[in-house]
Amino acid sequence: MVKPLISVIAGSKSDEKIVNEVISTLRELGIEHEVQYLSAHRNHLQLEEYVKKSEAKIFIAIAGMAAHLPGFIASITSKPVIGVPVSGKLQGLDSLLSMVQMPRGFPVATVGIDMGSNAAILAAQILALSDEELASRLKQWRKEKYGWMEL
Repeated sequence: MVKPLISVIAGSKSDEKIVNEVISTLRELGIEHEVQYLSAHRNHLQLEEYVKKSEAKIFIAIAGMAAHLPGFIASITSKPVIGVPVSGKLQGLDSLLSMVQMPRGFPVATVGIDMGSNAAILAAQILALSDEELASRLKQWRKEKYGWMEL
């Protein structure tokens, strides 16, 4: 069995649309991943145990409303955490601010509201720094999908 490079964690099944966008992009790029639904509020002990045992290199955390999930993960690991704020009652502004306003020493890289694909691409870019094959696939994929040309 291949170890997942990326762990996608959502706080609720209601975030499944964004989860599906992330995993669709990761599949297109051929990146091994796993998905968990664990809440920082309802399952914090399970979440902590999972994160500490995970062999993933990067965590993508998807959360709406108070959006404590990415910050909680960042507080218990030194691995990169990418937050995806989810739109809700305040059009996702509450989620966005809770991710980008993390205290010094506990960063959460944050993409745009509901932008699961950008989280997957950012994670791929991080991994590609030490994986030439992935870097090549990523460049080709972006060219085909978005007409991107590297300068």
